[in-house]
Amino acid sequence: MQALRGPNLYAYKPVLKVELDIGPFEERPSDTFPGFVERLTSWLPGLHKHECSVGRPGGFVERLRRGTWLAHICEHVTIALQNEMGFDVGFGRARGTGQRGVYNIVVAYEEEEPAREAFKTALEMTLAAMLDEPYDAPAALERLREMADDYRLGPSTRAIVDAARRRGIPVRRLTPTGSLVQLGYGIHQKRILASQTSDTSALAVEICQEKPLTNMVLRNVGISVPEGRTVRSADEAWEVAEELGLPVILKPEAGNQGKGVMVNLRSEAEVRQAYEVASQFRGDVLVERHIEGEDYRILVVNGKMVAAARRDPAQVVGDGKRTVAQLVEVANQDPRRRPGHSSALTRIRLDDAARVVLGQQGLTVDSIPAQGQTVKLRQNCNLSTGGTATDVTDEVHPSNARMAELAAQVLNLDVAGIDLLCKDIRRPLMEQGGAIVEVNAAPGLRMHLQPASGLPRDVGGPIVESLYPDGSPSRIPLIAITGTNGKTTVTRLVAHMFETSHQCVGMTSTDGTYIRRERILEGDCSGPRSAQAVLLHPRVEVAVLEVARGGILRAGLGFDWCSVGVVTNVSPDHLGQGGINTLEELARVKQVVIESVAKDGHAVLNADDPLMAEMAAATKGKVVYFSRHADNPILQAHLAGGGMGVFVENGAIVTAREGRRLLLTHLDRITFTAGGAIRFQLENALAATAAAWAQGLNPAFIVRALTTFRMDPTMAPGRFNVLSVAGRQVILDYGHNVAAIKALGEAVPRGGERRNIMVIGLPGDRRDEDLLATVQETLPFVDEYVLHDLRDRRERAENEVPLLMRSCLKPGTPHEIAADHRQGILRAFARSKPGDRIIVIADLVDEALGVIRELAAADETEVEACETPVTQAFE
Repeated sequence: MQALRGPNLYAYKPVLKVELDIGPFEERPSDTFPGFVERLTSWLPGLHKHECSVGRPGGFVERLRRGTWLAHICEHVTIALQNEMGFDVGFGRARGTGQRGVYNIVVAYEEEEPAREAFKTALEMTLAAMLDEPYDAPAALERLREMADDYRLGPSTRAIVDAARRRGIPVRRLTPTGSLVQLGYGIHQKRILASQTSDTSALAVEICQEKPLTNMVLRNVGISVPEGRTVRSADEAWEVAEELGLPVILKPEAGNQGKGVMVNLRSEAEVRQAYEVASQFRGDVLVERHIEGEDYRILVVNGKMVAAARRDPAQVVGDGKRTVAQLVEVANQDPRRRPGHSSALTRIRLDDAARVVLGQQGLTVDSIPAQGQTVKLRQNCNLSTGGTATDVTDEVHPSNARMAELAAQVLNLDVAGIDLLCKDIRRPLMEQGGAIVEVNAAPGLRMHLQPASGLPRDVGGPIVESLYPDGSPSRIPLIAITGTNGKTTVTRLVAHMFETSHQCVGMTSTDGTYIRRERILEGDCSGPRSAQAVLLHPRVEVAVLEVARGGILRAGLGFDWCSVGVVTNVSPDHLGQGGINTLEELARVKQVVIESVAKDGHAVLNADDPLMAEMAAATKGKVVYFSRHADNPILQAHLAGGGMGVFVENGAIVTAREGRRLLLTHLDRITFTAGGAIRFQLENALAATAAAWAQGLNPAFIVRALTTFRMDPTMAPGRFNVLSVAGRQVILDYGHNVAAIKALGEAVPRGGERRNIMVIGLPGDRRDEDLLATVQETLPFVDEYVLHDLRDRRERAENEVPLLMRSCLKPGTPHEIAADHRQGILRAFARSKPGDRIIVIADLVDEALGVIRELAAADETEVEACETPVTQAFE
């Protein structure tokens, strides 16, 4: 199983990909199992709604009766089980892999772990139905629902998340089972925890947790609050109750969700019993004067009332036959009632608090109420204790709304739930002796989203609007760069361009993750996790992300969509891995980046690569072509249609848009391209220029970056670094495939007095033919070789790859096999003499640079980067 969490080869949404070997069931389609369809659909009636390829409800069941295979059935059953769990998913597919009996199954999901469990259950359930084995389907479904309750977002968080997504604001859940969510990217990020936001004052929360302090603050501005005092014993509770006058209420001083709240207490026994319940929670117990009336909740967001509800306590209605406990059991069978707070209603609990309330009515859990008799099970009306809500937003008297708004404002709460008691919300509070009894700093929203009666209210929208008012930005420029070769250099050059404009750039590449040029993570960081690390950083203003093939196949993209997507080129590499066997299939993987370009974004494509024209049709954004040739026919046709392009003309880089051309800079000023002589570096310069220009960067900054970028170990480690070490010229490069080595060969002079000695190891996960072709590309310009294994041999035998590479060498070619990368560099230096050129195909760039520095130190010299144009440095 693989969870593809971002846009991927199969969908723009998260999907679970499963490779399933159905073994002997390849010979047994569904119509060969008598009674199978009836058993399966009796366990999952929802399958009757599946259309499948037939295109109408019931289509899938028709397919089952005609005969289909286990993988296809598991796809549909997994979707149906997720629907039973409360997840709204419908996308799925099952396709053969080309290997007999082995299928790839892809199904959409909302929560990853529940989806994995749904698939496992789908397989068990389907096999049991096929083989007519006993299977407890109701128990399996309840187990899945309970798991879903643990993982799904609560209704409050979900309402805000849905509102954010409707506005195109990126959303990232930060905990697998909690409600901590990030909205937005980089410097525009906000966070929510249920209805509490990153704008919520910690001081305001602290005040609200101390109910006596809350009452004091509200009383100071003339807001009506009940009289009361905190107590620390049952005796003191009764003493205060007598002073205030019965009836009274008792509640935990620092309680929430109505836990431990007991109201309308009219005797010493009730007060003492209530104290025992309330004292089980944190802090002292608060005794307050009881206020007659209904329980109302007013939701205030950003200083304005947005919704109101009347709350009724958990209760059942007698039928003259069943006990209270039995009536509660029936009420809890309502599918809207689930444990916890993840559903519209919460299950009613018969706990100590319920027994106190029953005792006030002269009842016990075993009493049989009369027909029509209403039995209260709580005195508080919180939904978390089984209560229900009725929307009254349109009935709130304006003065009551203003008082609730004032309460939120004086406590400095951006989102507040104001609880008040009064007889009629349509009349001013002061006229009827009502009062605000509590202010909640993280109020639940589900009473407004899914009231038992009345209109549901979109309360998530106002909260998102308070976080991102008037369409303020939630995203940062996000430039995603992929391709076979050059993507790391292009990534670094684009980052340099935006850093030149004094913006804080977050960058990922194959050698690390960087924030403002400081490496915060080492290693290959071209996958989705590294991308998310940049987008989570609160200082990042621009994200420049290298996107590798492996990350796309393994987990999808690390973002929902990008403002600029770049494909440098596509050539054979990593073929035979991850189900990618052809160049066209590899291009399809790279195309995922182009498909994820926003509608108002730009896809930057190499017009000199024939596969790019097909990618252009896959993007929703505008296309920007780059080319080394102004007369490239694809480029010319695109420009003739008013499109955008970056190209070389008369020895200069030129941009064109809607017929207008701008000469940026002459190539002789761009030293890392050797005045344009190094083809692959020129392509990198063009791609980076197109990306920054498409993003709207001022051309002056682009030119400054082009003319100050250096291919040295500081700016671009391991990317065609040309160094002088102990009298030798050293070229350090990362290329590991045919196209990269061919480009390197075009840039490295051959012949003359210098000997070219190459240190090379190649990844063992490449096909033999690819390894051989790569070495063959080196033959025209390399005189001697030091071959070695990489540290990770990728399941190859020791020296298997070096011996394979050696088989390509011409007879008599000087060579040796070293133990590893480090020893390879040391052996090359030992074989060389001053004036020679050593070409190191770097596996571990940092390690290679460390070895080179050691050699320089042993020679009592320093490593020097060649500052002159490369072609001159070679001469």
